[in-house]
Amino acid sequence: MSDVLSPEQRHRNMSRIRGRDTGPERTVRSLLHRMGYRFRLHRRDLPGRPDIVLPRLRSVIFVHGCFWHRHKGCRYATTPKTRAIFWQKKFKENVERDWRNVTALYKDGWRVLCVWECETRDLKGLEQQLSSFLEYAENDGIK
Repeated sequence: MSDVLSPEQRHRNMSRIRGRDTGPERTVRSLLHRMGYRFRLHRRDLPGRPDIVLPRLRSVIFVHGCFWHRHKGCRYATTPKTRAIFWQKKFKENVERDWRNVTALYKDGWRVLCVWECETRDLKGLEQQLSSFLEYAENDGIK
């Protein structure tokens, strides 16, 4: 099956995809702010440059796109039909890199939460997830 877009159109679409300040990331940040939390963004000194860092709670939050980070069982984690080998390699490298970054953060004493893009569509559920994660960090004696 061939791509419905020309190579130029596909290139234009893909070049507009950004790694930070995405819609799902802004949704999570907005919700955290309304919940009273203050945070830092994209700290370069931490493995994987977490999207959101709450230093006082020694906690980080990654906001993963379901497509790029391969959310298992998610309808948004589709695989393109063209250039299958390229995409399989790309996705495998992304997942391995994510795993290495999360492992390094745990080893350094950070608490890690990964929020999936599809989870940002349910604001009540997302707020509950964030609340549970951060409440535990506050009560865990991590200051």
